[in-house]
Amino acid sequence: MGACVNDYQLKLGDHEYVPIVIGGMGVDISTSELALEAARLGGIGHISDAMNQFVSDRSYGTNFSSQKGKKYQEFAENPDKSKVFFDLDHVREAQLNHVQNTMQRKSGSGGVFLNVMEKLTMHESRETLQTRLLSALDAGIDGITLSAGLHKGSFQLMAEHPRFRDAKLGIIVSSVRALKIFLRAAQKSRRLPDYVVVEGPLAGGHLGFGDDWKDFSLRAICQEVLSYLSENDLNIPVIPAGGIFTGGDAASYLAAGAAAVQVATRFTIAEEAGLPPEAKQAYIRATEDEVTVGSISPTGYLMRYLKTSPCLGSNIRPQCQTFGYVLSKEGTCAYIDAYEETGLDENGRKLSVCGKICLCHHFAKSTCYTCGHYVYRLKDTTNLLPDGTYQLPSAEHIFLDYQHSKDGKISVPVN
Repeated sequence: MGACVNDYQLKLGDHEYVPIVIGGMGVDISTSELALEAARLGGIGHISDAMNQFVSDRSYGTNFSSQKGKKYQEFAENPDKSKVFFDLDHVREAQLNHVQNTMQRKSGSGGVFLNVMEKLTMHESRETLQTRLLSALDAGIDGITLSAGLHKGSFQLMAEHPRFRDAKLGIIVSSVRALKIFLRAAQKSRRLPDYVVVEGPLAGGHLGFGDDWKDFSLRAICQEVLSYLSENDLNIPVIPAGGIFTGGDAASYLAAGAAAVQVATRFTIAEEAGLPPEAKQAYIRATEDEVTVGSISPTGYLMRYLKTSPCLGSNIRPQCQTFGYVLSKEGTCAYIDAYEETGLDENGRKLSVCGKICLCHHFAKSTCYTCGHYVYRLKDTTNLLPDGTYQLPSAEHIFLDYQHSKDGKISVPVN
């Protein structure tokens, strides 16, 4: 029998973890409950600060989104959103609500980290990003993973915080080139990242690749990163992500020099995950030919999603006065442009917007089914029930299966 994940440990500083990291899936798919289960079991779980005011409104009774919507109601029909801004006090309070509430409930020897996306520019990218980072540190987060961008200035934004050198800080990259750019920028703060997540082309959500994504492989990129770090005497743990579907897959990366693995797709259908039940069932029922990669996101990144996503063909008016998380510094968004260019039918109704979706609205509604490449294998990880639906496994079951299974085997939950 081959090795299993349980034969290895992840060491970050003086702390040791089970080398399983649950990725930070937004918006609130990686819930506090999901992250807390990973921490209880000795691994690392992420929460995400994607659309953190909306998450705070839904989970903690605030009304930041409606306040912003009312304040900027006059811009609802105006494609020029240059005067629509977030209230930084609300950004901070929302982050504190989510992180503090999570950390106060933490148990076990593992960690709870926060996934922070640079591409959520929020019109004032530097100001809003710094507010999100500093308030997460204030709230006691164990670690921060910098995602969706190169984050060349993010360490500097945190450098004066008293926890800057204590909290675990990492970066997600998809190439050695991206890692080099980040490391050069990080020299200004005289601090290396505590870990590097290497995300391959089979990952879910937004991808760090172009149209040639099929030409790349996670194993090859991981080896390139490991070699680069070794050649430069940089002792930074490497954590591969994207397409690691079984415990056997995970163990093979650990045997090749990875410090841990980051996994997400199998946890999208966990009882503790934040997707609505109908979306979880759609993920499980998905077939391989329903999985596609396209440019529907207004961020400019390619995104992997299911062709059955209810968001496709939508003609929703841009929701920037309420949300606006991907507005550029000029107050623009690719979806606004696509919406304005879309004509009307013979009855004067807006036709379906082609090419882009209102990402904020559809992520809030969980109608954009972003997914990892192997989502179509989820039906092999659980049981078909008599009523025609599939059993939803617990996060503990999935975690332990990754930790202890060998040779590509998958343990389905007890029915």
